Amino acid sequence: MCKSLRYCFSHCLYLAMTRLEEVNREVNMHSSVRYLGYLARLNLLVAICLGLYVRWEKTANSLILVIFILGLFVLGIASILYYYFSMEAASLSLSNLWFGFLLGLLCFLDNSSFKNDVKEESTKYLLLTSIVLRVLCALVERVSGYVRHRPTLLTTVEFLELVGFAIASTTMLVEKSLSVILLVVALAMLIIDLRMKSFLAILNLIIFSVLLFVSSLETPKNPIAFACFFICLVTDPFLDIYFSGLSVTERWKPFLYRGRICRRLSVVFIGMIELTFFILSAFKLRDTHLWYFVIPGFSIFGIFWMICHIIFLLTLWGFHTKLNDCHKVYISHRADNNSLDRIMASKGMRHFCLISEQLVFFSLLATAILGAVSWQPTNGIFLSMFLIVLPLESLAHGLFHELGNCLGGTSVGYAIVIPTNFCSPDGQPTLLPPEHVQELNLRSTGMLNGIQRFFAYHMIETYGCDYSTSGLSFDTLHSKLKAFLELRTVDGPRHDTYVLYYSGHTHGSGEWALAGGDILRLDTLLEWWREKNGSFCSRLIIILDSENSTPWVKEVRKINDQYIAVQGAELAKTVDIEEADLPQLGDFTKDWVEYNCNPSNNICWTEKGRTVKAMYGVSKRWSDYTLHLPTGSDVAKHWMLHFPRITYPLVHLANWLCGLNLFWICKTCFRCLKRLKMSWFLPTVLDTGQGFKLVKS
Repeated sequence: MCKSLRYCFSHCLYLAMTRLEEVNREVNMHSSVRYLGYLARLNLLVAICLGLYVRWEKTANSLILVIFILGLFVLGIASILYYYFSMEAASLSLSNLWFGFLLGLLCFLDNSSFKNDVKEESTKYLLLTSIVLRVLCALVERVSGYVRHRPTLLTTVEFLELVGFAIASTTMLVEKSLSVILLVVALAMLIIDLRMKSFLAILNLIIFSVLLFVSSLETPKNPIAFACFFICLVTDPFLDIYFSGLSVTERWKPFLYRGRICRRLSVVFIGMIELTFFILSAFKLRDTHLWYFVIPGFSIFGIFWMICHIIFLLTLWGFHTKLNDCHKVYISHRADNNSLDRIMASKGMRHFCLISEQLVFFSLLATAILGAVSWQPTNGIFLSMFLIVLPLESLAHGLFHELGNCLGGTSVGYAIVIPTNFCSPDGQPTLLPPEHVQELNLRSTGMLNGIQRFFAYHMIETYGCDYSTSGLSFDTLHSKLKAFLELRTVDGPRHDTYVLYYSGHTHGSGEWALAGGDILRLDTLLEWWREKNGSFCSRLIIILDSENSTPWVKEVRKINDQYIAVQGAELAKTVDIEEADLPQLGDFTKDWVEYNCNPSNNICWTEKGRTVKAMYGVSKRWSDYTLHLPTGSDVAKHWMLHFPRITYPLVHLANWLCGLNLFWICKTCFRCLKRLKMSWFLPTVLDTGQGFKLVKS
C-alpha cells in the first residue's frame, strides 16, 4: 500500500515538475526575445550618446551639450513614469519621441572634420550592431509566434519616432528642413504601403532605398545613422508581408471603417498632394538647357497625367460612395453579424474594384512618366514629393487589387454528419449502445448547429445538412454529392467555392466508412469533381472532423490540376493525467467555427498542449486561383456610368493596355513564389478569400 502511494506521489510529482519545466522554458524563451529587444534599444542609446558626445567634444557647440543633457533628463523622466507611476503609455511615447529626435540630430550634424575619430568609428559600429540586433529580434519574435498582429496603419512607436526625426531636421535651413520633413512623410507612406501588403510595395521599397541617399535629400551627413533609422522602422512591416495572417479587410480596417467625413476629406487631401506634385514637376520648365525635350514632353505627358488623375480622384470618390452605402447596410444589419466584406461583395464592390485597379494603374504609369520627364535631381522637395505620391497611389492600387481578388466569390455548402464511434471487426460502423445515444445526439446536434452557423455567418448557400445515425450508402452519397457538385448560381455560372463538411467514421487511410461495407476514397470524390467542374475554375474545400483526416491532408498536396483544399483535425490519443476526457468528434468543429465566426475569439491553434490540433493541405495550384475578371465591355459600361464623356477615348487605351498584360513576367514570378511558399512554408493561417480561414497547429 505504501509503495503504491509512494509510486502515485512520485509519478504526480514528476508530471508536475515536467510541466513546470516546459512552462519555464516557454517563459525563458519569451523573456530572451524581449531582452534581445531591450539590448538593441540600449545599444542604440549608447550609440546616440557617444555620437552626440563626439560632436560636442569636436565642435564645442554648447547647444549639443544642452540637448544631450536634456535628452538624458527626458529619458530619466520616462523611466520614472514607467517604474514608479505605472504610466507605461506616456513613458514609452516620451522615450520614442526623444529617440527619434536624438537619432535625427546624429544624422544631420556635420561630422566631416572628425570622420576618422575613434569614438566616431565606435558610434558607427554601435549603430550597425543596433541594426543587426533589431532585425534579429523582429525575426525571432515572428518565428516564435510572440507577435500578435493588429490592424493599424502606423504604430505609436513609428509615428512618434518619425515626428521626433522630423523635429530634428529643423536644425537645418528651411528648404532643406522641408525636404527632410516631406521625406519623413514619404517614409511613413512607405511603411503603410508595406503593412497593407500592396501589390507594388516591394517595388516602392526598392525605389525609396535607391533614392534615399541622393545628396539633394540631405541624408549623407551620417548615412549609417540614417540607415539605422530607416531599417529599424521598415523591418517590422517588411517582415509582416510574410508573417502577418490578417486578411485583406482586417489589414484595411483602419481605413474601411473610418467615418464618412474623414474618408471624403482624404480624397480632397490626396488631390492637394497630387496638385502639389504637378506644380513641382512644372519647375522643370525653368531648365532651358533641354527645352526642346522638356517643353513638348511636359505638355504631352502633363495633359495625360491630369486626365488620368481626374479619373483617379473620381474613382476614389465613387469608391467611397459605394462604401458609404455598404456602411448603411452594415449598421442596419449589425445584429445579424454580417461583416462589411460580405456586404461589399453583395453590393458589387468586387466588380468596381477590378475595373478601378486598371484605372489607378494608369495614374501610377502617368506619375512615373511625368516624374521621369521632369526629373530634378537637385530639388530635394520634388524628390520627396515624388516618393510620397508613389506609395500613395500604390496604396490605392493595392486596395482595389486585393478587394477585387477577395470579394464577391459565391459559395455553396453541404454538410454530412454520421455519428458512429464504434466499428465492427471488419471496420464498418455500427450503432452505438443505448446508454451513449443521448450524449451522441447532443454532440451531433452541436456539430450541425455549428456548421449551419458557419454557413449562415459567411453567407454560404446551404445545399443541405444530412444527419444519419445508420450511415449513408454509397449510391445515396453518390447521388447527393453529384447533385451538390453541379449546383450553379441563379444567373447560370458555377459557384466559385464549394464547401463540403464531413464528420463521421473513417478508416486508417482516410476513406469514409459508409453503410453496407462501402467506402469513399479521395480519388473517387476528385473524379466526381473533375466530371462536374470541367473547364471551370471553381474551388472545392473539404472540412473533415474525423479521427483519420491526415491521409487526405497529405494526399491533396499531390493534386496538380484542380483547386482543392482539405481542412482536417488531429485528436490526441492520450492526455495528461490532469486532463478530464479524451477529445471527441465535434470538438474541432466547435473550435474551428468559433474561430471563424467570432472575431474576438481567444483560440490559439499553436498553443502547446492542445488535445485537438488542426492541419490543412492545399493542391499545388491553389495559390494560382483567381475569380472572373471584367471584360472590355464591362470596362466600357463602367466608364460611361462614372466618368465624363471627355475621357471616353481613354477606354480604348485602357482595354488595349490591359490586354497587353504588361506584368506577365512579374505575375509569373509572383505565382512561382506563392507556389514555393505554399509547398515549403505553409502559413499557419490561410485566408480563403471567402471570409473564413484554414488553420494548422
